[in-house]
This record gives sequence, C-alpha cells and structure tokens, in this order.
Amino acid sequence: MEKKNGAKELILNGILFENPVFVLVLGTCPTLAVSTTLLGAISMGLAAMVVLICSNAVISLLRKVIPDTVRIPCYIVVIAGFVTLVQMIMHAYLPDLYELLGIYLALITVNCIILGRAEMFANKNSVGKSALDGLGMGLGFTVALTAMATVREVLGNASFFGIAIPFLEPFKIAFLTQPPGGFFVFGVMIALTSFITKGKYPKKKSFSCEGCPSAGVCGSKECAGCSSAPEAQEKGGEA
Repeated sequence: MEKKNGAKELILNGILFENPVFVLVLGTCPTLAVSTTLLGAISMGLAAMVVLICSNAVISLLRKVIPDTVRIPCYIVVIAGFVTLVQMIMHAYLPDLYELLGIYLALITVNCIILGRAEMFANKNSVGKSALDGLGMGLGFTVALTAMATVREVLGNASFFGIAIPFLEPFKIAFLTQPPGGFFVFGVMIALTSFITKGKYPKKKSFSCEGCPSAGVCGSKECAGCSSAPEAQEKGGEA
C-alpha cells in the first residue's frame, strides 16, 4: 500500500526532516571524504542524485517482477548499472571531476542512502513517487555535502570554489580540512539540523505487540491481549 505523500512533502523530507546525512546519518564515508572542497561536494551530490532518481524509478517499475529472495542483489545490479553510466560520462566529458572524485564515485554503488531508499521506498511505491523520493534524498545529500564543504573550504582553506580569499588567509583553520575537522563539522551540522527541526518531524507511527511471536516472553506491558501471548494461546486451545 502506497504512502499518501505529496511531491512537496517527499522533497522537503529528503532535504530537511529525513536528510540522509544529518538526520538518518547515512553515506558518511563520501560525505567526510569529498566535503573538503565545494567542487567535489557538489559534483558528488549531483552524481548520487542522478543515480538515486534513475535507480528508484527502475526498481519501482520492476518491484512486482523482482523475486523477494534476490531483491538486494537485483537492486545492486540496477544501481551499479547507473553508476557505471555516470562514471563513463564523467570520464569522457569531465575528466578533471572524474579524477577529483576518484574511488568515491564508484562507491556510490554501495552507498547506504541509495540502497536504503530502494528497499524502504521504491520497493513499495509507484514510479513517480519513487523518482520524487530520489530527487528529495539526492537534494538532501547535495545540500549536506555543500554545507559541510562551505565551512571546511572557506574557514579551513581560505578559498571558495578553489578561488583564494586573501583576507581569510591569516585566520584559516587548517584543522577543518583534516579528517578530525570533518567529524567536528559533521557533528555540529547534525546538532544544528536537530535544533532547526525540533518538534517539526513527521509524526511517528505507533506500534503494538499484536501478532508478535515473541510477545509472550518479552515482558512488555503492551502484550496484554496479544494473540501470541501464552494466555491467549491457552484460551484458544481450551476453546
């Protein structure tokens, strides 16, 4: 059953409320690796967004055809196909960017954001909604990378898109361009996102123990009346 999410909500969730980097904390490896420069960050974000949109759409289109037992390998094959296309195009027309992103471009194939959206959304929703979800998550990933790269490049390297900012040169914080500095900026961004979205997250679903096979032994108070609880099973046997 498809979720009744509008285009605006899907895109806004990806950018802010369910941002894959600052809220879901996915794709941290490329985030920390390529966010030292704005050019690398935006290039990686756009490449991942193209793969997200295309793979989500194709997986949604094939969701009723792909056997459930091999769905993950099938998702990876689809994603790897689009990643290869992006690599070939960048290698042919944007060789400098291809060299800049290096191995992290190929690693989009196993990016948790893309595989996660394929499993959690594209596998359950229509092609249109899946493409919009890919767009929202891709924009969220790009925004996160861009925000981190802006802080790290401007304050850490005294430059903007590789162009030197002379008046910042004496005050640059080289620590921010290093891995520990990346983690520091990452943590600050997560805290800032949490503060901005505090109390504004979509309402969480409420869950019950009904039908849970372990309800009888978990000791939870919510198990009262659960069909799997020992008491309920005994009554069923007596009947």
